[in-house]
Amino acid sequence: MGELKAIWLKRAKQGPMDAVSEASLRAGRGLVGNANQGGKRQVTLINEAVWADVTARLGVDLDPSRRRANLLVSGDIDLANSRHKVLRIGPVRVRIYGETRPCEQMEAAAPGLQEMLRDDWGGGAFGEVLDDGQIALGDVVAWEAD
Repeated sequence: MGELKAIWLKRAKQGPMDAVSEASLRAGRGLVGNANQGGKRQVTLINEAVWADVTARLGVDLDPSRRRANLLVSGDIDLANSRHKVLRIGPVRVRIYGETRPCEQMEAAAPGLQEMLRDDWGGGAFGEVLDDGQIALGDVVAWEAD
């Protein structure tokens, strides 16, 4: 199990990431107020420990919001190879569809970051929202049984 540590909404493509303490999700759409809606990439997630490890190995101190993901999770939530698994975040379920590949914005944040995030799902995962609901910082995050 883990915990929801941060929530960010992206106002527009390549726009700023706004930290919020809670958010509404809509099944089949994503985070209300987020630029990305619909498709399989409705929400993006990163793991706090993986981010800390990557930035430490690079010797940089970067806020995890620089990854530009929507959700930061902590604890025993290994996103690597999680394709098709279902993750429960508070009352909402998200089906993981794939690995979030790091883009050139990561290189702009810190030289070498894009390459470091390419290893073993270091850039996190993306998925589809399965339920309408409200999530908030501190919510329990856990994998659903297969």
